[in-house]
Amino acid sequence: MPIGHREGFMSTALAESIMGDEGAGSPPVVILREETNVTSGTAVQESLIAAARVVADILRPTYGPRGLDKMLYNPVDGRTAVTNDGAKIVAELMIKHPAGKMLAAMAESHENSCGDGVTGTILLSTELLIEAGRLLEKGLHPLTVIDGYNKACSIALDTISELAMPSTPDLLEQVAITSLTGKGAEGAVGVLSKMIVEALNMVEADADFITMHKTNVGSLVDSKLIHGIVVRRRILLDALPSQIDDAKVATINGDLVPRKQIRSAEIEIEHTSQLDAFLEAEEATRDSLAKTLLASGANVFICSGSVDKGLFHRLMRAGCFVAGEFDIQELRNTSLATGARIIEHIADISSDDIGLAGRLSTERRTPTDQVEDIIRLESCPSPKVVTCEIGGANNLAAEEAIRAIHDGLRATGMAIRHNRIIHGGGATSMACALAIRETAEHEAGRNRLAMESFACALETIPTTLAQNAGADVLDRILELRAAHRNGIGDAGITANGEVGPTVAKEAANNLESALSAATETCTSMLRIDQVVSARGD
Repeated sequence: MPIGHREGFMSTALAESIMGDEGAGSPPVVILREETNVTSGTAVQESLIAAARVVADILRPTYGPRGLDKMLYNPVDGRTAVTNDGAKIVAELMIKHPAGKMLAAMAESHENSCGDGVTGTILLSTELLIEAGRLLEKGLHPLTVIDGYNKACSIALDTISELAMPSTPDLLEQVAITSLTGKGAEGAVGVLSKMIVEALNMVEADADFITMHKTNVGSLVDSKLIHGIVVRRRILLDALPSQIDDAKVATINGDLVPRKQIRSAEIEIEHTSQLDAFLEAEEATRDSLAKTLLASGANVFICSGSVDKGLFHRLMRAGCFVAGEFDIQELRNTSLATGARIIEHIADISSDDIGLAGRLSTERRTPTDQVEDIIRLESCPSPKVVTCEIGGANNLAAEEAIRAIHDGLRATGMAIRHNRIIHGGGATSMACALAIRETAEHEAGRNRLAMESFACALETIPTTLAQNAGADVLDRILELRAAHRNGIGDAGITANGEVGPTVAKEAANNLESALSAATETCTSMLRIDQVVSARGD
């Protein structure tokens, strides 16, 4: 090789060596902030499972007919609630961990779709995560566990479809009783369950058309169903009639005032007679409008705005009841309960716009900042909105009873709409677990392990019921398995913790939604392999 070429080679190598030394001393490229914390590997799954277990352990003692209550206290505004409703507890908790927030989102979704069964859904999802953690420790891939869980969930859903029974009035009442049992409304479960079924039958099983009203007197046994609405509003004048039979109701969206003509003009008045003429014209307008309103046949006028004083007194002297300042939802409920059409222009009112109520009654209360008068429209001939009037002098107990009734309405309404009811008390969960185990016997791959773990997780429902009843968990689960293998399909955990025919019933769609939501939430967490916290938590 020529000398010039060799020198060139040596010069290039020397330069690369020098550049390499300088590069080694330069700082590394910074991608994440210094306080960022990245968790990887098995620590991720351990963290997710630990967070889910904390949420489940809070709710576990509240589950079932022997479940206890939690007292929730908000230090910001001093509000206190006593409840064992899973949705209420999760909503009040200030959850910080991402896994806990995923469970809270699942609880909210299940509450909105089913209204009941939030606690069982969270317990099932947490148990699925715990079982998955054991499989991951044995070396199974997360996607293998996910495949097994999805297949097991599909088998469970098919089993529920096979076990579902058509609804009957007695079964619907049992669904309502099951939803109320173990909550603050249990003392009046007989009255409330009948009220729930009757209310749902009147509004085509849509719980959104059932309102609640607390009387703050008596007890829960005094609760009753009103075929109409109850509204808290201040009565404009004591001289108004306190009761009207065969009420004919007009609902007006707007102010009950004469139409105002807006003109940009200046009129010069040279004599008092001219001013009197203007005032007389206004009075004549009120007289004409009052005649138009009375000609419609209505004797009860409800509006969402203010009421003109002159028009108000004319209607009152004619024996009519007038109330204003109703919000749009109250006005809509009044319209649906009485069958009245909501009027936008009062001058166009006619007899076709008038609704009917058997009776209007009012209760006047002492004027305070919080308590208002009560207006009732009852005995409506074909109401599309009804009201559950809840008795009880204890405000906290009444609030808990309303939450229980709300859950009962949603659960029973679902059973009516879909006409599918299953056994409760852990009976259906055990039947699904046995079906999954039987299918898993024919699986040759690792999916079988995940399917068996899913079956074990399903048994957390009867396990928790037995545990909260003070029974021996292992003995009861073994007895329950044997009962179902011997063909006793309605065997479950009874209220006293024994194994036997269960009277508890629930909507099939409720358990199906719980299984799907729990499986989806669990599999979503199993797909997470790294947690990145920008704050370093």
